[in-house]
Amino acid sequence: MSKLSVRDIDRVIEMAWEDRTPFEAINFQFNLNEQEVIELMRREMKNSSFRMWRKRVQGRATKHLKKRTFDKGRFKCSRQRTITNNSISKR
Repeated sequence: MSKLSVRDIDRVIEMAWEDRTPFEAINFQFNLNEQEVIELMRREMKNSSFRMWRKRVQGRATKHLKKRTFDKGRFKCSRQRTITNNSISKR
């Protein structure tokens, strides 16, 4: 694992907690694979917080790009309005 600054470690933890940030995004930005992120989380967090995080992300499709079911790697609600030319389109 590469040497990360305190600020980078905080950002990795923040990204790992976010439901929709995949491990691939962390890998791209910090060059840490999923196992290295798990090890970092285990080392930097309290045991109870780590267990809670592992329970949340284990098997979660949004944390892995290949398991995502929505297009373009980003979720968009069917009720979400599209914005074009600085105006909100009507349905």
